[in-house]
Amino acid sequence: MARLDRVAEAIKQEASSIIHDELNDPRIGFATVTKVELSHDLKHAKIFVSVLGKEDTKDTFKALESAKGFVRKLLAERLQMRYTPEILFKEDKSAEYSIYISKKLDELKDEKDKTD
Repeated sequence: MARLDRVAEAIKQEASSIIHDELNDPRIGFATVTKVELSHDLKHAKIFVSVLGKEDTKDTFKALESAKGFVRKLLAERLQMRYTPEILFKEDKSAEYSIYISKKLDELKDEKDKTD
């Protein structure tokens, strides 16, 4: 595993822990850190977050955006890197998309069963 992958995984684990255990903002819904993409110079990190429930998504990302500095500070303390990357929270829609595809496949299967 390359250094970039190890650092991304460490950031993912710590960011997940911070979001779940340290942030006490009631706007944060059921959020899961799904992956982290790092720039090659380790100065920027995109933290992808999946949120359960569409109505909670906007509020959750507003809360994460306002807590970005706090999250970065805790990452710096826990990871003890020479330089802590600037973080950007991005919505991960892959779970939502897979549910959509699954529903469409079920609908197609039901239509096929009706015609047979």
